[in-house]
Amino acid sequence: MKKALYYLLYASWYLLSHLPLSALYVLSNFIFFIVFRILRYRRRTVWVNLVTSFPELEPEEHKDIERKFYRWFCDYLVENIKLMNMKPEEMKQRLVFKNTEAVDQCVKEGQSCAIYLGHLCNWEWITSLPFWITPEAQCGQLYHPLENKDFDRLLLHIRQRFGSVCIPMNDSLRRILDYKRQGKQTVIGYIADQAPFWWNIHHWCPFLHHDTAVLSGTERIATKLDQAVFYLDVHRVKRGYYEAEFKLITREPRKMEEFQLTDIYFNELEKSIRRQPECYLWTHDRWKRTRERFNRRFEVIDGKVHEKPKDQQHS
Repeated sequence: MKKALYYLLYASWYLLSHLPLSALYVLSNFIFFIVFRILRYRRRTVWVNLVTSFPELEPEEHKDIERKFYRWFCDYLVENIKLMNMKPEEMKQRLVFKNTEAVDQCVKEGQSCAIYLGHLCNWEWITSLPFWITPEAQCGQLYHPLENKDFDRLLLHIRQRFGSVCIPMNDSLRRILDYKRQGKQTVIGYIADQAPFWWNIHHWCPFLHHDTAVLSGTERIATKLDQAVFYLDVHRVKRGYYEAEFKLITREPRKMEEFQLTDIYFNELEKSIRRQPECYLWTHDRWKRTRERFNRRFEVIDGKVHEKPKDQQHS
């Protein structure tokens, strides 16, 4: 049964991907009506996220961002259908990278690069980066493998078709070290704004008016391997067109204070979101883990998070 569903999904995705984006945007308009009006997909989560992230705005402004977000979100879905069959020439027109020469310079001088990304604009299209930087570097991105192996295989095919490789998050350091031992420089994208699991919480920072538990793995890998660290500032120019500019944070991560890179990243990401709030992924319950609950249930011993005994978890 699962195999049949996979082949049905693959065939549908493949056929739709041959349509021009102009036609797929008509489909997006229809999906918007279904998702926003009928299914009301995660509307409560989106609304709470918007109100708490922008308390300075009026309710009408929140409603305007909410509607624009769902329109962009539906566009994002069909844009990634098109990704399966998009020609390189069209891809390069629709997503333009800027300041790639700074990345090339690092690679030519023998330094790999860590690229901070967020769930902003179309992060799936970032896999077209190999078209823009020196072929001396191996481009890649970290990802969470899906439980459904068939669907995972489909997404890997789409994400890797332009020459970028997907690296499972739990295997990231070993894989990147393998490239280093081979003398191959890497340019790896890290979408670092996910909510961490409880036992991965080592730092909190202010982000969009929230005391936010954050992932710090990107910082640890970049520091351990002495990589140049960039923030990729992405914005939507118009429907179906994006620009992404590389902003150098540091080429000497080992000289930074602990968690300083992580704090800089979230500060830069917040500025990008405030510029185009409708293009951020508001459907996720980003702030479901609070410091109060963490302190009640867990403790940090020798840098590792441990759950407290039940009788010590005061309510």
